[in-house]
Amino acid sequence: MQDSVLYEKTGRIALLTLNRPEKLNALDYATNDLLMALLDRIEEDEGIGAVILTGAGDRAFSAGGDIHEFTESIRRGTEEAVREFCRRGQRMTARIEAFPKPVIAAVNGIAFGGGCEITEAAHLAIASQDAVFAKPEINIGIPPTFGGTQRLPRLAGRKHALELLLTGDTFGPGRAYEMGLVNEVVPGDRLIEAAFAMAERILRHSPLAAARIIAAVTRGLNTTIDEGLLIEREQFARMCASQDVHEGLDAWIARRTPVYAGR
Repeated sequence: MQDSVLYEKTGRIALLTLNRPEKLNALDYATNDLLMALLDRIEEDEGIGAVILTGAGDRAFSAGGDIHEFTESIRRGTEEAVREFCRRGQRMTARIEAFPKPVIAAVNGIAFGGGCEITEAAHLAIASQDAVFAKPEINIGIPPTFGGTQRLPRLAGRKHALELLLTGDTFGPGRAYEMGLVNEVVPGDRLIEAAFAMAERILRHSPLAAARIIAAVTRGLNTTIDEGLLIEREQFARMCASQDVHEGLDAWIARRTPVYAGR
């Protein structure tokens, strides 16, 4: 049986590919669990500084949760459906959102439901001109379950988000860009190249500083500004005790390129 998530390491960048193209890369439980396991492996690998997540084939990034599979969970009862489907998906998107290394979603086609929610959770996202997004859960009588009712309003604003959540309508990469769901829209044949280029721009800098920035932003978004500023100070204090901050300052003063551990 082929792996439902492919892993490839190029230099300091890990490429993860959702690999169920015949199912439009739908997120069944096994795929979800394998993705989590690979993220654990990547976090422990000091030689990796950034992650790109995309979909196999030319049709889909991910069409969302595997409807046939979670239908069976729902039929077995509410408690099982919440545990097997909802909590599993929420853990996965929360893991992506709080991952200490930058995660870039390279959206190469359909990004519906859980596929859109992965895009929302990723730190950065680039969309192909062929990408199509939707929040279609309402069409089957459920709300989004992988964090879509919470992250999309924070990205796009309440009214934009509610329009998409309540209608289930599709929307293109242009609107996704305007709402802040993606950072860039590129031709399909340049998508992975553009994602790698973005990762390389990040990898010029201290990996510890990147992790501290991600932590401050992720935690701070869900607090008041005063609490967020406290989080920011905490992350700054953690950097002050690191070798990276001294290397960065010394390099700046000496007008040379800094050399950080792991680079």
